[in-house]
Amino acid sequence: MQRLRTRAQFEAVMAAGRTVARTEHFALHRAPLGPDPEPGATAPGPTGPEPPGSPALFAVRHEPWLGAIVPKRWARRAVTRNAIRRQIYTVSQQFEADLPAAAHVVRLRAGFDRAQFRSASSPALKAAVRTELQRLFGELRR
Repeated sequence: MQRLRTRAQFEAVMAAGRTVARTEHFALHRAPLGPDPEPGATAPGPTGPEPPGSPALFAVRHEPWLGAIVPKRWARRAVTRNAIRRQIYTVSQQFEADLPAAAHVVRLRAGFDRAQFRSASSPALKAAVRTELQRLFGELRR
């Protein structure tokens, strides 16, 4: 599984993709990679986000791509954002065989209750995130 790294990759998936699964706190977006580029084909110019099928953005087309968006709006502390991001990548490895060869973005769309999870990186928060991510990726199997 490849990881999304650049802002242009994330923007292309969010612009051309659609939501394929959703839970209380997370949404999974998917954009097709498109056909394999023809030899000698050039990438479009810098006129905005390139389409997901652009050879410049996604060189490897036979396996899934995954990225995680965890905004400060929903997870104020960096330790919490990093813990959630690590959980996303770890759980996604369990479901890698179920993911089609496309670009995927897991987006945190709501915050976890700070009254319930007092510590920024508590085992209870990590377990709750892991359980919800397993449900999110489990929806793809149906």
